[in-house]
Amino acid sequence: MESVTVADGAEVSVAVLDTDSGASASYGAGVFDTASIVKVGILAALLLQAQDAGRAPTAAERSYAVAMITNSDNDSASALWRAIGAADGLDAANARFGLTRTRGGDGGLWGLTRTTAADQVALLRQVFVADGSGLSEASRTYVRGLMGRIADGQRWGVSAAADGHDGSGWALKNGWLRRSTTGLWVVNSIGRVPSDGRDHLVAVVSRGSATLAAGIALTEEVARAAVSVCAARGGAGGGPALRGQKSS
Repeated sequence: MESVTVADGAEVSVAVLDTDSGASASYGAGVFDTASIVKVGILAALLLQAQDAGRAPTAAERSYAVAMITNSDNDSASALWRAIGAADGLDAANARFGLTRTRGGDGGLWGLTRTTAADQVALLRQVFVADGSGLSEASRTYVRGLMGRIADGQRWGVSAAADGHDGSGWALKNGWLRRSTTGLWVVNSIGRVPSDGRDHLVAVVSRGSATLAAGIALTEEVARAAVSVCAARGGAGGGPALRGQKSS
């Protein structure tokens, strides 16, 4: 991370997991607004609730899910936010998924859910790593499929660290939000990144960028740094080789 340019006033945190070896790394431990990356959590909560009820998602739910993930449609997210029981439903699902520092936004403000990079990697594990708990294989396959079909214009972020990041192999969800109180940008990116024949789960969360373009550039630079750490470790496994505290 010493090679990453972080503008004055901006803050960033990242977590990465090599799903083959279990090697992991993290930088920063701050709590950040999710913006639209929470849409993966909303869908995961919906699918978990459907599993518990012994049913498949309805046609309407699936239609909302496609628009919410692939096009980041906010109206669809609001509809599914209400369907899961808003923050209470999200928080209940996250507790079962092992997220410890994520709390749903107040009322209808799902984009102001608060989270950490480490919690987002825990959520990604539910989607991309089979462990016999949480989401079923059918649910996991469904979420993965949507995250691999992101609309043109939104294919940035963690995918920059992937082999062939022009569209092959990666799966992601991005979030971006200009805070009215400061005029500065929250820019986040989470997903699966294939690199050098290995799969990595990467979550980058940031705030304080002066422009959306600057925030995107930051998330991409940080994602490349994080994936390079696991590559350099050669699948050795173990703990946080990429450390530090740049966020509050």
